Amino acid sequence: MTENAQKAAQDAIQNAEATIARIREFNEKLIDTAKASGNVALDSYEKALKSMLDFQKQMANASQVEWLNTLASTQVQFVQDLSDAYTKAARELLK
Repeated sequence: MTENAQKAAQDAIQNAEATIARIREFNEKLIDTAKASGNVALDSYEKALKSMLDFQKQMANASQVEWLNTLASTQVQFVQDLSDAYTKAARELLK
């Protein structure tokens, strides 16, 4: 192999390695951004759900019918427990 061919091969290898490093850095930034966006989405979901459940609790407490109050309170607790498990698992995946 001539000296020019060796130099061209070395340059090609260096260019490929630099490109791979840039792609790796881009992918890491993309993953970090996706994780941050996922956490923001989960925060928004939790906040919206809390508002909705608080409203349902207020409606249940305003009811004069005991069994309806109990049913609504149980449903609110069920949704809250299920949501807590879901968001906890989602946050673990985003770490």
